Amino acid sequence: MIIPSIDLQNGRVVQLVQGERLALERDLDAMLAAFAGFPCLQVIDLDAAKGAGANDALVRRCCEAGFAVRAGGGIRSRARAEQALGWGAAQVIAGSAAFTDKGLDLAFLESLAPLGAGRVLLAVDARQGQVAIHGWRRMLPLTPVDAIRQAEAHCGGFLYTHIDGEGLQQGTSLAAAAALRAATSLPLAIAGGIASLAEIEALEAMGCDAVLGMALYTGKLDLEALRARASGGLSAEDRPT
Repeated sequence: MIIPSIDLQNGRVVQLVQGERLALERDLDAMLAAFAGFPCLQVIDLDAAKGAGANDALVRRCCEAGFAVRAGGGIRSRARAEQALGWGAAQVIAGSAAFTDKGLDLAFLESLAPLGAGRVLLAVDARQGQVAIHGWRRMLPLTPVDAIRQAEAHCGGFLYTHIDGEGLQQGTSLAAAAALRAATSLPLAIAGGIASLAEIEALEAMGCDAVLGMALYTGKLDLEALRARASGGLSAEDRPT
């Protein structure tokens, strides 16, 4: 499945290079209209993720726009996750809160279990082969493969971001995607640097979803061609409730 990504910062849709440098800004309504026809949308509140405010009203608008929304950014408690699901998100994405300085925080993931495992995705972001948290600034002594293996029984799927390629439009790591795909049977979405139809097709052949950001916004990837390829149906766990 092809999943457009919307990152929110200061009330606008943004795209950042390597999670730091602002490359472009867009209006939310314009992007929701542009992505019409795609069944699923990833929405990350960067301000909430950084503890620098929140864009709740914008996240809620995304959830009400007819997409199966995967909402992330600032999911640090069961109450916050329940709030996002209450807005209509199909799934929530847990990130840094699911890790400690030593590795995975299984107690946190277990606290989300009452939501239903299929409604919780774990974000595993990696730089140079190591998991990175807290705005990708803190590296952990943990590989993405180990994190996924440890977390598999405690969530409904994974979002892997290849930080080394994020925002650069130079390609992602298909080797890393293949290693992660071999490590879990759960749904797996790949983000970070995807810049060609060949990569999307390779990920689809592995059984991975492709999360698209910068290359979609800049036109490097053809929006209309990708819309035509977009999945026409959703699995039960991805349908809005």
